[in-house]
Amino acid sequence: AMRAICPSVSQKRSLMSPLRFQAVNHAAQRKSMHPDPRRPPRGVFTLRPRRALLAAGIKDGGGRVDLADWTGAPRPPRAAIAGRYVRLEPLGPDHAGTLYEASTAPGQEDRFRWLFETPPADRAEFDAWLAQVAVSADPLVFAVVDAATGRAEGRQALMRIDTAHGVIEIGGIMWGPALQRTRMATEALYLTARHVFDLGYRRLEWKCNALNAPSIRAATRFGFRPEGVFRQHMVVKGASRDTAWFAMTDGDWARLRPIYEAWLDPANFDAAGSQRVPLEV
Repeated sequence: AMRAICPSVSQKRSLMSPLRFQAVNHAAQRKSMHPDPRRPPRGVFTLRPRRALLAAGIKDGGGRVDLADWTGAPRPPRAAIAGRYVRLEPLGPDHAGTLYEASTAPGQEDRFRWLFETPPADRAEFDAWLAQVAVSADPLVFAVVDAATGRAEGRQALMRIDTAHGVIEIGGIMWGPALQRTRMATEALYLTARHVFDLGYRRLEWKCNALNAPSIRAATRFGFRPEGVFRQHMVVKGASRDTAWFAMTDGDWARLRPIYEAWLDPANFDAAGSQRVPLEV
């Protein structure tokens, strides 16, 4: 269950300091006071401009630098994405019964605390919501279906789809009790990332309320990098929201994909379903 936990001062600083710069210590170069180049010397530092990093062969975001032939990315199709433990299926009426049960299971107030929606008051209200979002192209909502039982135990969406620049966001995540803290939830994220990067997207974003500590922990665990906080970014449910931004680039994914696949291998889980080796990104 999610709780409203205010991030610590150190967490806030880490969120608000997303930029990492390569620095050159000119004093150390002149005086050779620090013979070990691996240790960051003390002194006056200057920032290397982005063009200098590119000239040195350091690629922006770990992806391609030269995009002269870039023509954009296609819109994600309204089609199912199959995994070993879950399937991501475009949300439809067939998911209504079990998804309603997952949405209204005990702990629903915590699960909906940070979403734009409120918990459904009854099945009629839920069905009306589902009918509206099921036909939407952006956000494109998927049911997260347990491959073993066929039950829709949660939902998530691809949203803010920018085909021109190859940027897309995963959001609107409501993982019910059967998904939370399981390999099914991790595979749901993996399938989404694999799907969008295979389509040619360059950047996958994750955004949340800056007070949503569980979401921030999840983004970090999944390998998204913090990029800062947009202050007073939204008004949600009658309250001002500061939004924490995270992102994963295609360059990041090239490193993360084999880590995910090794972790999701059935051999990494014992008979009780507990992981043998944690996901370390």
